[in-house]
Amino acid sequence: MMHDDEMQDQGGWEQVTEAGKQAKAGMTEAAKRADSGESEARPDEPGYIQKQLEALISGLKYKEIAEYVQLMNRPAKLIWNNLLSGIARGVGIALGFTVFLVTSLYVLRALGALNLPIVGDYIADIVKIVQAQLEGRAIR
Repeated sequence: MMHDDEMQDQGGWEQVTEAGKQAKAGMTEAAKRADSGESEARPDEPGYIQKQLEALISGLKYKEIAEYVQLMNRPAKLIWNNLLSGIARGVGIALGFTVFLVTSLYVLRALGALNLPIVGDYIADIVKIVQAQLEGRAIR
């Protein structure tokens, strides 16, 4: 037996898929009319492209809603997608931070090699600290 929530979910899903079918049918009918030359608006008339784009956009909206409803009805797939996206985001952040840190270290080394009066000593100390930490030895 179905609960009220399940019946509402299925009813909502049926409405979404029905609306998607209607939008798709409308787009295919317009395509058939355009192929046969029986279209309401001809390609050379103003507003033809606008009407075609609006029909395409409405069809895509219903398709996105249907995909979203399918995803919400499959929590395992939703969890898996979120897990993979979280891992990818974490790896991306780690790689980006590493590239930024290495680039900053090279710039600091170059500035330290210029022997600028106050800045050069400060940068040299920072480079020594970072290198000591990377090598695992104590800072002197």
